[in-house]
Amino acid sequence: MTRSRDYAKVAQAIEHWLRDYLDRSGCKGFVLGLSGGLDSSVVGALCRRVSPATVGLLLPCGHTPADAGADALLVTKQFRIETITYDLTPVYGALLQTLNLPVNAPVTLPLANLKARLRMMALYYEANRRQALVVGTGDRTELVLGFFTKYGDGGVDLLPIGSLLKGEVRELARHLGVPDRILAKPPSPGLWPGQTAEGELGATYEQLDALVAGATPKGLSTTQVAQLRKRIAINEHKLKLPPVCPL
Repeated sequence: MTRSRDYAKVAQAIEHWLRDYLDRSGCKGFVLGLSGGLDSSVVGALCRRVSPATVGLLLPCGHTPADAGADALLVTKQFRIETITYDLTPVYGALLQTLNLPVNAPVTLPLANLKARLRMMALYYEANRRQALVVGTGDRTELVLGFFTKYGDGGVDLLPIGSLLKGEVRELARHLGVPDRILAKPPSPGLWPGQTAEGELGATYEQLDALVAGATPKGLSTTQVAQLRKRIAINEHKLKLPPVCPL
């Protein structure tokens, strides 16, 4: 479901928006988490084109895919992004013990969310230290489906690719010169062994893009489409500020 677009103009529009937001914020640069995946690679490249004061954080936390660190470093080298690594594994282990869990406890969804929230804390620490903005890496497909952790990877200051479907992010990545190795790898949050985004969501990104864009996905049953639409409705709260009781 990738629209035919001029991705040079798409990149220019996002860069203009980032530059304007940075200037109005009074901040000095950008901080983002680099996972070695498609979305963070694209966002890192765009931020670096706008400001040399762009810092990419590598944040291993317990299980991390074997290629994640190498692929993230490949991106930082390609786009000349300053890099810092904070290993959150000891902090995560200490938190598990505080919660009366063994340090090798299987990663359930609540524990996966803890990892994402620990990473958010590290990102905001670095951003506060540098007077920078925390830049999110979510695309439109994953935002609409709620495929992120509230106050984890969803806890950011701005979302530069939040209007692009996953397929559009891939085309933008090609335009920007993101390494082929990253373009070819299956998207994964990397929170537990063997995790893939498509496996967890139960559909391909081509199907998910079509659904989010308002089309009928090919190859999905009526029941599968209904389940995905229910997921979108249930997760809508993630895209809103907390409700305030009117009195």
